[in-house]
Amino acid sequence: MLDTEINSPFVKFDPKTWASFKDASEKLYLTEDDLGKYLAFNDKLTLDEVKNIYLPLSSLLRMYYLSRHDRLAIIQKFLGSPMDQVPFIISISGSVSVGKTTTAKLLKALIENWPCKPKVSMITTDGFLYPNDYLEKNMLLGKKGFPASYDVKRLINFLLDIKEGKSNLKVPVYSHLTYDIVPNQYTIVDRPNVLILEGVNVLQDGTEYPEYRKKAFISDYIDYSIYVDADESHLMKWYVDRFLKLKDQAFSDPDCYFNKYANLSDENAESIAKLIWEAVNHVNLIENILPCRNRANLILKKGEDHHIEEIYLRK
Repeated sequence: MLDTEINSPFVKFDPKTWASFKDASEKLYLTEDDLGKYLAFNDKLTLDEVKNIYLPLSSLLRMYYLSRHDRLAIIQKFLGSPMDQVPFIISISGSVSVGKTTTAKLLKALIENWPCKPKVSMITTDGFLYPNDYLEKNMLLGKKGFPASYDVKRLINFLLDIKEGKSNLKVPVYSHLTYDIVPNQYTIVDRPNVLILEGVNVLQDGTEYPEYRKKAFISDYIDYSIYVDADESHLMKWYVDRFLKLKDQAFSDPDCYFNKYANLSDENAESIAKLIWEAVNHVNLIENILPCRNRANLILKKGEDHHIEEIYLRK
């Protein structure tokens, strides 16, 4: 039985206490009207939560960013020569439907407004999934999101290249509409100061990828890691709610991979969504995602209403 408790080495904070850690110099430029730009489908967010949770987190990340910059300056002074710019990489991980994209988009906006105005790029590891034809040939389509469904070597090579300061790196584009990699389309990442890497697999290491054991792992390249957490009962409900809303919207598009579900009754669609959760997302969560949670530097624990109720900071 998997232990679902968050234990040492974390210090637990409630939102009120966490809000008191905000740096006085950290200003919020967002308004209620801005929030819709950062919300993932079917997620929730309030301006108070941005002020009380995400603004203090932005302050913490800025401290880490600046301290890392100082360490690089020391290395350059020691070597007596300048070094190429190395981006600060922040990872956002957690289960399907937990709201990783909301966290990533919001942090990107807050970081871009730091006084030093860093250049920020954001990508998702979905772009490093194998195309569906590969997954079908290797009987992995039903395991999409599991470790074996990712081109981990390509992802690690990308992270190595970005840490070496290479410019105009190409990241494949993944379409949630077609449920596949889009041929010949790329997101260009050109030497950012900060890179936000979002995905279910960013904290996984050699245990999940035995073929790369004793080699590089994704987590080796992460400077600060955040895990967005929630009880599985909430996660499944959010997944089902999202499935039902998509059924009435995106699923009606003939190009949508899930178009076959568009005409189902809500009752049948709910049953199918629960079956998908139990057969795929539950298994991936228990076997591959949740075991990595305690590797994170920070855990944001959401309650039933999507709002963050607990914050766990690694000592």
